Amino acid sequence: MQHIGIDIAKSSFVAAFPRDKGYSTSTYKNDLDGIKTFLVKLDKSLHHCVLEATGNYGALLVEMLVESDISVSVINPKQIKHFSKVMLSVTKTDKIDAQLISLYGSKMEPKPYKMPSVNIQSLKQQKTLLAQLKKQLTMSYNLLESFNVLPKVDALALKMLNKNIACLEDQIGRLEEGMLCMTQENYKDLHERISSIKGIGHRTSMELIVSTGGGKDFENAKQFSKYIGLAPIYEHSGSSVRKKGHINRHGNPGLRSLLYIASWSAIRFNKSCKDFYERLKERGKPGKVALIAVANKLIRQVFAIIRDNSFYVDGHLSKLKVNP
Repeated sequence: MQHIGIDIAKSSFVAAFPRDKGYSTSTYKNDLDGIKTFLVKLDKSLHHCVLEATGNYGALLVEMLVESDISVSVINPKQIKHFSKVMLSVTKTDKIDAQLISLYGSKMEPKPYKMPSVNIQSLKQQKTLLAQLKKQLTMSYNLLESFNVLPKVDALALKMLNKNIACLEDQIGRLEEGMLCMTQENYKDLHERISSIKGIGHRTSMELIVSTGGGKDFENAKQFSKYIGLAPIYEHSGSSVRKKGHINRHGNPGLRSLLYIASWSAIRFNKSCKDFYERLKERGKPGKVALIAVANKLIRQVFAIIRDNSFYVDGHLSKLKVNP
């Protein structure tokens, strides 16, 4: 299998094809015609395309590759960045980046990308819009607060600002309600099962479904936790390296914030989380550290009910598998 490295830009992309000695690179327009020209050169039995997750600019290419039954992997840019450091790369151009991505593919053999459902794609777009509207609302609130301390406030400016705030609040409310309805309609069973976990509400359940595509493509709870960005990281080596533990912080920061807030409720009403939190506090862990650990435990509970296709049972202890 040959791994074709692709470096995406707004209006074009560079593809690096491995050869006997080095690479041959070609540049294509990042539009329908350019992608069709690129696809003609690919053999689905021989080629595996690899590119970075560059937001919307690579979406059309990925979709057309999947529709053409050509394997494609979408890689976190951080992975390519770290790989570049490992390879001691000192030059950065589009062609060299494409070659580096190709080399990464041949060395690491990443898993093929699975295209999310149409509903998940729609929900992700709505979630992006929702985040932008909330940023605008926060900016408008801050501006209103700064106006209110002035000795004389312009009536027209104040009227327009209040009108803008009311419009944003209405749009945010309607968008959140629509997203929740869409999630409950298309993922009713999954939404109910995740919401059955004490501490996780409807909004957090919706965010989990949208961010993870339903959570079915993860092999274990640790992989699920790492994807969301709540997996603990430890750096201990020899006698000198003793860095303070922290979480990996990958994935969606908004979802992590919701899970952290959910941990406040979980330590009151979720028996497993409550007992876990109390044990951590008895061992001298700071409150915030213990709450983050509880948020990670909630993620593992979510993974368990997705894996087992079941509802949450408070205080349930899973049976340990004993090797004969």
